[in-house]
Amino acid sequence: MRIALIADAYPPLRTSGAVQVRDLAQELASQGNDVTVIVPAPGAAVPWRLERVGGVQVLALASPATKDVSYVRRTVAEALMPLCILRGIRRSPLRSASWEAVIWYSPSIFLGLLVGALKRSRACRSYLILRDIFPEWAVDMGLMRRGLAYWFFKLVERYQYSVADVIGVQSPSNLAYLAAWATRPGRQLEVLNNWLAPAADIGCSIRVSATSLAGRRILIYAGNMGVAQGMDILLEVATALRDRADIGFLFVGRGSDVPRLRALAAARALQNVMFFEEIEPAEIPGLLRQCHVGLVALDPRHRTHNVPGKFLAYMQAGLPVLARVNAGNDLIGMIDIEQVGLAYVGDSAAELAGLATTLCADEPRRRAMSAQALRLAASAFSVTSIARQITTVMATS
Repeated sequence: MRIALIADAYPPLRTSGAVQVRDLAQELASQGNDVTVIVPAPGAAVPWRLERVGGVQVLALASPATKDVSYVRRTVAEALMPLCILRGIRRSPLRSASWEAVIWYSPSIFLGLLVGALKRSRACRSYLILRDIFPEWAVDMGLMRRGLAYWFFKLVERYQYSVADVIGVQSPSNLAYLAAWATRPGRQLEVLNNWLAPAADIGCSIRVSATSLAGRRILIYAGNMGVAQGMDILLEVATALRDRADIGFLFVGRGSDVPRLRALAAARALQNVMFFEEIEPAEIPGLLRQCHVGLVALDPRHRTHNVPGKFLAYMQAGLPVLARVNAGNDLIGMIDIEQVGLAYVGDSAAELAGLATTLCADEPRRRAMSAQALRLAASAFSVTSIARQITTVMATS
């Protein structure tokens, strides 16, 4: 099958979304599909760049920057991005290329504008990998009111759904949000789990044994640290356990809250906490090998459901997870049923610290959870099965 896979991030970007798209593209290609990844290239000196990487054709197209900029600039840049990409395609060697399926990864919701144009010109089917129900989560978080901006984003969101033939959501509870959309003839709605390709342990530039946390049980948070995560409670847990010489907290990644969290840790003189900048995705297995418990944080104001990429990385590494999540999140049931860690809903740092202490102290329980985590990663989050699920529905629907 000739497939165009569209996303707003792809390596060398280090985000979990970029890694997921790369893993999916390479797996689709390994299964015999002809895959072209179409991705924006902010700040590129040329209108387009076409290269083959890992068995996949990658078309990178000049576009405005959408990362690490203000909300206003990001909105304008994302709105312009589909137009810039479409213009770049028309200037590139792929101007006349045809595809049997267009698959796109959201966020961003604005990519639907590009997909609509490609569907009209190529007469192909489309699959939306929906990982982010926006703008609803922004309202839940208090970042946006139901005013003019909200209704603008709702229009873009609805258009994105309208150009999809199939939508894959990452959690069963998200099916209800799109139930009305799925009633139209020719549309299909399904759960498409997040995924992660197997990764070799090549080591890591961060060596815990060479830091002040050496010899402790390490609770690791690896990933984005922003408003959506509600990271403050994790720092409160570290504060509550500051006198435990056997427990340490390692935060690795980027995000809007990193400077503030670093400042808070410094102001409290926390000797059990260390921050490191974002590292290459290939180093994550080597980092997690040095740790004992994986931390997940989702702000309790969320009403939508998701399975964070870091959770998959922890499972693949065999790390038990300690997750503070929003009430009703499907992740709670998964963690409890599969026995891969402990999930907590609430605002008490003392209670969460108690759970952290329990996990760190009970080594036999951690070993059992580790075995379950490895099994869950192989059975539920295999990129091989995800790629087959997408191509099967594209070929038969």
